[in-house]
Amino acid sequence: MTRARDLGVVIGGGTPGPANAITDVAGVRVGHTTIVRGDGPLRVGEGPVRTGVTVILPHAGSIFDEPLYAGHHWLNGNGELTGMAWVREGGMLTTPIALTNSHSVGVVRDALIEIEVRGRGRGAWGLPVVGETWDGVLNDIDGQHVTAAHVREAYDAATAGPVAEGNVGGGTGMICHGFKGGIGTASRVVDGGWTVGVLVQANHGRRERLTVAGVPVVIDDVPRPVPPEFEGAGSIIGIVATDAPLLPHQCRRLAQRAGLGVARTGGAGENTSGDGFLAFSTANRGRLPSDALGVQPPRVLTVDVLPDAYIDPLFYGAIEATEEAIVNALLAAETMTGRDDITAHALPQDRLLTALTRR
Repeated sequence: MTRARDLGVVIGGGTPGPANAITDVAGVRVGHTTIVRGDGPLRVGEGPVRTGVTVILPHAGSIFDEPLYAGHHWLNGNGELTGMAWVREGGMLTTPIALTNSHSVGVVRDALIEIEVRGRGRGAWGLPVVGETWDGVLNDIDGQHVTAAHVREAYDAATAGPVAEGNVGGGTGMICHGFKGGIGTASRVVDGGWTVGVLVQANHGRRERLTVAGVPVVIDDVPRPVPPEFEGAGSIIGIVATDAPLLPHQCRRLAQRAGLGVARTGGAGENTSGDGFLAFSTANRGRLPSDALGVQPPRVLTVDVLPDAYIDPLFYGAIEATEEAIVNALLAAETMTGRDDITAHALPQDRLLTALTRR
């Protein structure tokens, strides 16, 4: 797996965390289930299958019992990120986060409920957070091949440390800026010692708009998986985590900045694109009221809060980490042939470096 910094491509002036991943925020874990089988012509319900699911666990305990402050933002709303009505209303993240393809959101959501019930062993209430992008160019998306077992597998596999990128999990069949896309992640350690980590499922953008480290990358002679007029119709979901003590409205503001990272790589939130971002803070874990049935919270809560006067470094970190996560998704992804022998080619690394040296 190749990443931007492996090639000497440095995005911005910020400092990455040890893994340069969302898991640099202490307690955050990521797991993938990747489903690849079959070749040749599309037979709905049979394949070929190029899809999967990615699960993000926000801290080392039970998010159902120890919720976190959160906020979200849509750059363009032709997409789905379930549970956002309650995040907007209550300001808290109360479930794990999962990413998958557009037509598997329902089964993934239901599987997260099943996991909650299994973990608590009693009555439960939850509004799971599931994001999606459309992988139907390469995948038999109407065949709905993601099952509850795949979600449980990703959930149980979630770990800290380095995160697999590219053609994995929910990003398996995704296309980004006319090249093979998928899962990408990056992080920044900012002033005050806080960490900001981002994970994206990148399935957006037009090839002629691709920009890396501020340099336009023009590669016209690599075959495209779809005609140019259909590029830009995809989507990106971005998850932003931080250990800085933020209130819900500050999380929402942090989520907005992920959209600026998308813009720095040439993304524009086109009309048919679903570009959604969720940010959460792990800082006040254990202090917030749980939605668990029968739990009586105290009348007054004491929480830590970062004054807005010190929030700009987090904004800069989220922008840079989002930009680098997208580039990492492109570089880690490998050429993939899917249904009807449609091929999404990897971004040629040598051509990218040639473009960057001309700046």
